[in-house]
Amino acid sequence: MKLSDDDFTLFGLPPRQQLDRAVLDARRRELQAATHPDRFAAEGTAAQRVAMQWSVRVNEAWQRLKDPLTRAAYLCEQRGVPVAAESNTAMPREFLQQQMTWREALDDAADAAAVQALDDAVAAQERAMHQRLVALLDEHGDAAAAAAQVRALMFVTRFREALAQRLERLAAA
Repeated sequence: MKLSDDDFTLFGLPPRQQLDRAVLDARRRELQAATHPDRFAAEGTAAQRVAMQWSVRVNEAWQRLKDPLTRAAYLCEQRGVPVAAESNTAMPREFLQQQMTWREALDDAADAAAVQALDDAVAAQERAMHQRLVALLDEHGDAAAAAAQVRALMFVTRFREALAQRLERLAAA
């Protein structure tokens, strides 16, 4: 292993969107145990510093790989197509229309049941979008389309957070 290895190589996993979370977590525990600075206490401060670098590197890689959306963005970048969500906000017309429909439905939602129904519908759409993302990355190798899908899913994630906040406010009222 090298500190410069990509996250998948570091974890000994294939560079794919579809990962078994239990395998990822088990591999993290193995790597953390092997690189924990306390294991190198007898070897001096230099060895502990290197172990700390490894420990940090393992944790950063795990943070990227554990979240499907972050993992997808990382895969796109590894394949030469950065998501660039800050500068590339282009979305297909259909998705923009869907966003507007969802926003209007949220504005019109009068009670928690209506907001929950909207959240359920958006969650179903989100699951389908994640399945498409897996297909784009793992089956078709289409990083450009996957990057656009990641940007769309970022919106869905933010919208679902707004739905959750609205539900919390309604529950507190």
